[in-house]
Amino acid sequence: MRTKQELSEAVRRDKRAALVVNTHSRRGRRLYDAARSRLTAAGFALLGSYPVDDPQHHLEKSLAAAIDHGPDLLVAGGGDGTISTAARMLAHRDIALGLLPLGTTNNFARTAHIPLDLDAAIAVLAGGKVIDLDLGLAGDQAFTNHVGVGLSAEVMLSAPRPLKRLLGRFAYPLTALGLLARHRPLRVTVRADGRRHEFVSHQIYVANGGHHAGRPITGDADADDRLLVAYPVGGSSRWELLRETARNAATGPRRSLREEPFLATGELWLETDRPARAEVDGEPNGRTPLRIGLAANALRVMAPEDAPDR
Repeated sequence: MRTKQELSEAVRRDKRAALVVNTHSRRGRRLYDAARSRLTAAGFALLGSYPVDDPQHHLEKSLAAAIDHGPDLLVAGGGDGTISTAARMLAHRDIALGLLPLGTTNNFARTAHIPLDLDAAIAVLAGGKVIDLDLGLAGDQAFTNHVGVGLSAEVMLSAPRPLKRLLGRFAYPLTALGLLARHRPLRVTVRADGRRHEFVSHQIYVANGGHHAGRPITGDADADDRLLVAYPVGGSSRWELLRETARNAATGPRRSLREEPFLATGELWLETDRPARAEVDGEPNGRTPLRIGLAANALRVMAPEDAPDR
């Protein structure tokens, strides 16, 4: 396994890359050709290039084919689901993940300090550096951003794709509004570091990265701090949940990890008073109870030269 500096130098010098773009994502179909041509114009030798129109059936196969080429850099274009899948497949490999944020909220790209503009993102791939980031583990499932238990899983199952294309990240709170009237709050128990914490809420998140719904979780959460962050949203009141969800979507939370209700830890066990759906990086995946842990420094990402690197 090369050092971060050695891999950074190899990417900048040799520019051996493979490209996988989810053309079913919000901007992927429109920007695939532009991404391919601009990578080539930036000097990258594309060992393979894969547009994926049916990610449910072909994304993992395309990523596996790209990995088989043995690139120094695998460029993944799409939303958080696409990036999460690529990150899971690249964990603990001597290949850097390059990010083209083409989705709705682009949380992990924001956490990795990747600009959302296509040309600026490609400039990072050509002249940036490799950093190490953590991955979360929901059971055996690796994730980049978060696990959501409660209303968010129902929202992810129900949010209409046309609404997401029209409104972007604001489609999620709007969908939540329609579901909330019949949703009952959960009594959530979190066990971590020998202590037991209880919340009553319609929604609880456990985050690895620093962003959710396209906004910062707090001013001091990140994906290289060796910490997971558990936090409820809105308590048991539907009105409080709506108010806090709307505020977070508009401005992002303003609190610190050192303040309640945030619980920062390296591993936790999460239970609810009734079986509840869980979504992992925006994809429905399992139910409570859940063990959620952390794989520190599991992923190598091409980031801007001035990005923090602990």
